[in-house]
Amino acid sequence: MADRTSSDADAPIDWSSYYEKTGERPPRPTLVRALDAFAAEGMPSGGMAVDLGCGSGRDTIEILRRGWPVLAVDAEFAAIGKLLARPDLPAGCEIETQIARYEDVVLPRCNLVNAGFSLPLCPPDAFPDVWDKIVRALVTGGRFSGQLYGDRDDWADRPGVTCLSRQQVTELLEPFDIELFEEEEDDSTTPRGVKKHWHIFHIVARKR
Repeated sequence: MADRTSSDADAPIDWSSYYEKTGERPPRPTLVRALDAFAAEGMPSGGMAVDLGCGSGRDTIEILRRGWPVLAVDAEFAAIGKLLARPDLPAGCEIETQIARYEDVVLPRCNLVNAGFSLPLCPPDAFPDVWDKIVRALVTGGRFSGQLYGDRDDWADRPGVTCLSRQQVTELLEPFDIELFEEEEDDSTTPRGVKKHWHIFHIVARKR
């Protein structure tokens, strides 16, 4: 399930360039898997989705296209601007936006939290509270879809990046029934062309 679209953690980030390179890519397979599971069950009444670290909207657009109201959250003003300016933003869609860091984000009760390659950029000291916030926001039967980085990832020693062991990830997912759990480890490059060893957990999980 290779889809390595996180930003480079070891250099100043040109977010505008990053959004140009990644914004038009298709929705991530983890999100599609979660949305398909909801479609098979029937969309929940009053369903609400949060796209956490939405970037310029490659996942947000797919959630909206399927008829979900969405809260799109990103710390970068430029991300929200590019998302709202997208020509493929569905007409009449229900979208709210929030510009906030992970530590400050306010999550509503929701049925889906999608975090496509965004949570690893949550600082380690803030990550436990942020994860708890996600779990508490999800209703019973709600789903988390997204990625976490493993402890053998090249960025495991980077300041401000959260990388976890398989055991730690397993413990985080205790409140959930696992629908997809794929561990990926290989070498390739970031969107900026930097060589990197990746250790990624791709996750779709349903809250009990």
